[in-house]
Amino acid sequence: MIPRIAWAKSPPIKRVVVRSRRISPGVRSGKPCVEGTRITVSEVLEYLAGDMDEQAILADLPELPREHIQAVLRFAAERERRLSALPAVS
Repeated sequence: MIPRIAWAKSPPIKRVVVRSRRISPGVRSGKPCVEGTRITVSEVLEYLAGDMDEQAILADLPELPREHIQAVLRFAAERERRLSALPAVS
């Protein structure tokens, strides 16, 4: 199973490949989601930021495969790099 992040509306990025993990567009009010689920990237990141370990996240979100947690982190890191590269608006 290839972890994917999906968008509800067409974002400027159609598809991002991160270390053999395909992340592509598709669900939930324009928020990036793990494809095939209604789990958003921000939900997983909030769990991690709240000091939940991987086992606790997987217990709370049983439909989320373990490798998707790393795909979410890679997606967030790549998105941050892209946003940081944008010129400052004054």
